[in-house]
Amino acid sequence: MIITTTPTIEGRRIASYRGIVSGKAILGANVFRDFFASIRDVVGGRAGSYERVLRDGRDTALQEMIEEAQRLGAHAIVGVHLDYGALGKNEGMMMVSVSGTAVTLE
Repeated sequence: MIITTTPTIEGRRIASYRGIVSGKAILGANVFRDFFASIRDVVGGRAGSYERVLRDGRDTALQEMIEEAQRLGAHAIVGVHLDYGALGKNEGMMMVSVSGTAVTLE
């Protein structure tokens, strides 16, 4: 399955639009991970544990979106948009959402 943030696929013609598809992942923040990330913030460097959680969340959301597109008989998803955010009490949870347009190609 071709997935792109662009509205078209170079060299391919879109035959039909199957509809908007989306995926999401909501991830709870871990107290220990928060603690070690705060230490990183003080001493510098990257918060690798958060990066891994966000990467896993992105992959989960993308896979959910792909499965929805496949159910619609799509060959590709164009115009993909990724969004990251915090929610819940004290923003204690992280959310990754992704959406795009499922299409068939000639």
